[in-house]
Amino acid sequence: MRRRQVLLSACALLSMPAFGSAAAPAHIEENLPQARLAGKGTYTWFGLAIYEAELWVGDKGYRADLPFVLDLRYARKLDGVKIAEASAEQMEKIGAGTAAQRARWLANMKTIFPDVKEGTRISGVFVPGGGARFYLDGKALASVPDPAFARAFFGIWLDPATSARALRAALLNDAGAR
Repeated sequence: MRRRQVLLSACALLSMPAFGSAAAPAHIEENLPQARLAGKGTYTWFGLAIYEAELWVGDKGYRADLPFVLDLRYARKLDGVKIAEASAEQMEKIGAGTAAQRARWLANMKTIFPDVKEGTRISGVFVPGGGARFYLDGKALASVPDPAFARAFFGIWLDPATSARALRAALLNDAGAR
């Protein structure tokens, strides 16, 4: 019986699509032609799933000077102001920006991030040298033309100093150039 379960598990793994084989949603493809899924993972807090994150990259893979998209699908209802505050707190933890910059960024994020419910998607597009664009369920939400903000914001997940190291590793799973 045990051997059969192992065999079935192995077959299930072999039939799973590989990272990069999923089709990108239209708003991601629009911002990142030939986008491919580099990795995904779930962010949890005290055992509760908060969101599933996906990192989409272009054919040159992930690098801090190339465009990419981070897509978050929320697993529960959250207040937009709390999302902004948690983001600012994480930016501080990775050492991004000055206190004055983080205060400005927090004020801006409070106006951008809406309240979310289970299934809501917020996608962030990293625009090298141009800042960030955000989408709510595939529709344009806001643009922030501040490259320092964009580096700090996406650093929450992708900076080596992130507090979510396992999620970072999952996101960067297949992020190399092809």
